[in-house]
Amino acid sequence: MTSTATSTGIAALRAAYLRGDLTPAEVADRVLAAPAPPAVWISRVPEGALRDRAAELGRRDPRELPLYGIPFAVKDNIDVAGLPTTAACPAFAYTPSRSAPVVDRLLAAGALLVGKTNLDQFATGLTGSRSPYGAVESVFGGGLIAGGSSSGSAVAVAAGLVAFALGTDTAGSGRVPAALNGIVGLKPTRGLLSTAGVVPACRSLDCVSIFALDAADAAAVLSVASGPAADDPWSRVHEAAAVPPEAVRLGVARPETLDFDGDRGQAERYVEGCLALARRTASADPVDVGPLLEAGGLLYDGPWVAERLADLEDFLRDHGADVLPLTRGIIEGGRRFSAADAFRAQHRLQELRAAAARLFERIDVLALPTIPTTFTLDEIAAEPLRRNAVLGRFTQFANLLDLAVVTVPNGHTPDGRPASLSLIGPAFTEPTLLGLAGAPVAATGTEIAVVGHHLRGEARNGELVALGGRFVRATRTAPCFRLFYLATGVPGLVRVADGGVAIEVEVWSVPPAAVGALLGSVPPPLSLGHVSLAGGERVTGFLCEAYATADGLDISASGGWRAFRALEAR
Repeated sequence: MTSTATSTGIAALRAAYLRGDLTPAEVADRVLAAPAPPAVWISRVPEGALRDRAAELGRRDPRELPLYGIPFAVKDNIDVAGLPTTAACPAFAYTPSRSAPVVDRLLAAGALLVGKTNLDQFATGLTGSRSPYGAVESVFGGGLIAGGSSSGSAVAVAAGLVAFALGTDTAGSGRVPAALNGIVGLKPTRGLLSTAGVVPACRSLDCVSIFALDAADAAAVLSVASGPAADDPWSRVHEAAAVPPEAVRLGVARPETLDFDGDRGQAERYVEGCLALARRTASADPVDVGPLLEAGGLLYDGPWVAERLADLEDFLRDHGADVLPLTRGIIEGGRRFSAADAFRAQHRLQELRAAAARLFERIDVLALPTIPTTFTLDEIAAEPLRRNAVLGRFTQFANLLDLAVVTVPNGHTPDGRPASLSLIGPAFTEPTLLGLAGAPVAATGTEIAVVGHHLRGEARNGELVALGGRFVRATRTAPCFRLFYLATGVPGLVRVADGGVAIEVEVWSVPPAAVGALLGSVPPPLSLGHVSLAGGERVTGFLCEAYATADGLDISASGGWRAFRALEAR
């Protein structure tokens, strides 16, 4: 991950706009200056158009627009007027004259569109590696997959390039990438966000999804983006009251009934996450999730694969050689199913829907792991189909059973890999799910700002994770610091009276008992002190004693450690 274009979520950006501390033009400058991780973008809004949009917003009153100046990205299977829609297949590309209604709603609310993001081709896959535009790596580094198919959208948010992003979700594509990048993924009820102007995967199951830094941001986007579209026969409208977290009847699965593909760390995090949720809800009871998992098995082992073929059959006939062989093989696998197979599957699905309805008469929310385990890009390349199926084990039933889901971070495994929980409810229970998602899942800790080797994906991040550290957010310091590359090969952050700049940092939550061990692992001239952040907040963080900078290189102009290394590598 490189330096960020926007370091905070929607609420913080809105507050800065309302105070007059920030302008859309300044955010546009950050967006244009920020280097992105590889393979995130397929196309970008041209610089002139982005600046013109920012200038237009600058003439408006931020109080009138709920997403005033908030930068966002759109998965490249969703239409944006004037930008090509590729679905990660160059031969399929077309340039629409109209944006999808969901995009129009966001623009009308003042959001600042940055560009269109990479995906598994035709939204077929959960790995983020099936694209001719390149494989996308998780922000946690180490060759970890970003997850798919909405890989680029998730990484754009997690890397701080935008404040939120749209994805799509048929089998888990709006949740698996959120889990693998430590952010929130909202898969709304089918039809709550219009799918008009979206390249179909399985038309009857497709959803537009939302990636955000926290549940409040996801809720803010949902409130703007939802609503019917006149030309969308799949759109739906419904209003539901929220069950407050303290009144929620929580359902959990017995860990021994879930297949984590041998990943003990993910199983342990699931138990810990459920225990934390149980402390905030009215009750927590074990439930049988067998019918749900059986329904999920119908998606790829049943005739719904033929629905993918229904929309792409003509294109595959004329351009089969232009589609990735793995993707083409999956879609054309739909030919093996008959009409009788489709009806048999529909009949069984109806029975499983009835079982799910009975389950949600007893509980309000079901908590499940989002993914059983994680994989690297190399591991996916070795077994692409089996490991893709593993990733969707706990996600692919949701749309078949007409459920709503919010995915939230759930700390890290002992070896530093991200864990996640999915909060699942019946259709139109988004207010309840988002309310519960806004309650902390992990234990409360001491917030510490890190600036160099302890950043995600950097050399010493594993030490932070091993102490129980949990990533909270990416941000910047107040403009009263300078950053130096010390003679010892590490960066040092120094507070200055004059000439300071804002420096990229990450805020981590560390168990209070581990703070002493963390301090003991950091040699002089580094120490823990108070770091002032953008917006006025003050947290504990790593600082450098000024004497050590005499032999160092001032790298403040880069804006942060990752940006400096990116420039150095050129």
